[in-house]
Amino acid sequence: MPKPALRTRSRKRVSKALPGGRTGVHFKREVPAKTSCSMCGKPLAGIPRMLPFEVRKLTSSKRRVSRIYGGQLCPNCLKSALKQAARSLTAAS
Repeated sequence: MPKPALRTRSRKRVSKALPGGRTGVHFKREVPAKTSCSMCGKPLAGIPRMLPFEVRKLTSSKRRVSRIYGGQLCPNCLKSALKQAARSLTAAS
């Protein structure tokens, strides 16, 4: 019987040929969830959906979008946040 962490159906099962002609079941790792915007919750584009050890092998430009708050906010939320910040600056002066 597999250990309790492997009993979930979210892990893909792969049948592998073992030495001696037997077949065994191997379990694939779970795919991480999509990165989402911290304000609206929409999934972010341009962020790879990989395991952490795979992300570490990528170049820094492929890990996240290269703009301010890239990888944390979607473009629509960033646009509204920048507008709100600019308006508060002009209102204060």
